[in-house]
Amino acid sequence: MDFRLEIVVEYFPFFLKGAALTVGVSLAGIFIGMVLGLFIGLGKMIKFWPLRLPFIWYINFFRGTPLLVQLFLIHFAVMNLILEQPNTIASLVVTLSLNSAAYVAEIFRAGIKSLDKGQAEAAHSLGMNKFQVMRYVVLPQAFKRMIPPLGNEFIVLLKDSSLGAIIAAPELLYWGRAAVGQHYRVWEPYLTVAFIYLILTLSLTYLLNYIERRLDTE
Repeated sequence: MDFRLEIVVEYFPFFLKGAALTVGVSLAGIFIGMVLGLFIGLGKMIKFWPLRLPFIWYINFFRGTPLLVQLFLIHFAVMNLILEQPNTIASLVVTLSLNSAAYVAEIFRAGIKSLDKGQAEAAHSLGMNKFQVMRYVVLPQAFKRMIPPLGNEFIVLLKDSSLGAIIAAPELLYWGRAAVGQHYRVWEPYLTVAFIYLILTLSLTYLLNYIERRLDTE
């Protein structure tokens, strides 16, 4: 098998552009997902079950259906109701955010539940209300425990963003498919795409390990 390096060189600027978009939509997805996930996770902890039910079904739906199906529903159905001309990047960010929120909600809920109830009771005895206890006592401690699973969720989201190529979002895999379509060569574009994904995920893994060590030493 002859490896045609000129194909990689020709498309390398596009691969870099696609990689930047991949990181961008993944960051947006995990950030929005964390905000929504915290709200949904707290909602699932409500003791009054009729109020808790919508949050439970949200998590069940987004964890129980394929991400590709969710992407099709959001891009071809939901976004058509909102925008006259759906944007593929916006559809990808919305899908990743909503999907991530379901998983992050469970991470937040498990992290909060893992803390000793005595700390919250002690904070209440000092005159703190529920919001202050959650903000100043519970979440800071729970967040340290949630860094590894949140990091794993970010890595999964980074790789899942490749599904954006199906709806022609110009992320990394999209340009790999474009190179294959132009040159009718599979090895060079897809191996390059796989190598860039590997660099991104390994870099993120080492960064998260560093952050976790720093927080442990503190």
